Amino acid sequence: MGKVVILGVFVADTAYRADRMPKMGETIMGNSFALGPGGKGSNQAVACARMGADTHFITKLGQDDFAKLALDTWAEAGVTPHADQVADSYTGAAHIFVEEKTGDNAIIIAPGAAALIDVETVEAQSDLIASADVFVTQLEQPMSAAVRALEIAHNAGITTILNPAPAASLPEGLLGLCDFVTPNETECEALTGLAVETEADAAKACDALRSLGVKTPIITLGEQGAYLDGHGLIPSVNAGPVVETTGAGDAFNGGFAAALSDGNTPQEAARYGCATAGLSVTKAGTAPSMPSRESVENLIRSLG
Repeated sequence: MGKVVILGVFVADTAYRADRMPKMGETIMGNSFALGPGGKGSNQAVACARMGADTHFITKLGQDDFAKLALDTWAEAGVTPHADQVADSYTGAAHIFVEEKTGDNAIIIAPGAAALIDVETVEAQSDLIASADVFVTQLEQPMSAAVRALEIAHNAGITTILNPAPAASLPEGLLGLCDFVTPNETECEALTGLAVETEADAAKACDALRSLGVKTPIITLGEQGAYLDGHGLIPSVNAGPVVETTGAGDAFNGGFAAALSDGNTPQEAARYGCATAGLSVTKAGTAPSMPSRESVENLIRSLG
């Protein structure tokens, strides 16, 4: 595997399950609690590293227990962190309420130090970005940082991947810096104005994304798989009973980036991404659910 550099965010996910949401001023008893590592960039870095890529992650943390959770998570996965630890801020966290009966959720995110990721942060890592085989970012950190990082990578001839999540209005010209853009159906509609439900819809949306400057769009379609522009649908991979789908998109992006860095074609890399996602949904959590390269390759071989 090659070298992948990722710019993004870490947050500690604090998940509470209860029969209902409490009213303002009310205290109720919950049914369960879980604490775990989250943040799209961090999850993708873990997936990428477990696939065997030389993975570097640029971010900001506080100096607290949640920062230790981040550093321990990356150490276990083999991610090399480039994480400024800010003394007068805190590591990002997410409060996730899950309604027991329906599974519906409500989330509050406090990004903390990650909100301080800026152009200067990126400039300080310009040599690292320019040394990558593949550069990846998302839209959880401030937009200006994502734009500058993509500019540095693009100008250095590095393969660039933008996972445009969460959906946001993009500055003009940003998509022209991207070799690959990997929206899901909702994010794709936000970018193009086109609803995506079928392969034919995905083909039209890819045309629209290319007209905005994207070299090769890839639209992730959940249980259907991923639509690769110029090729068609890469089917999803059934690796067992589904436990949780929260980290599937991050698994796809991490697996895809790792496989691209190893010289695979986009079609082959998308297959790796789908297999990585297929395995991830058979376990609970996001970062903890990311599979090893051996598991992914064994699954791909079993499919023939």
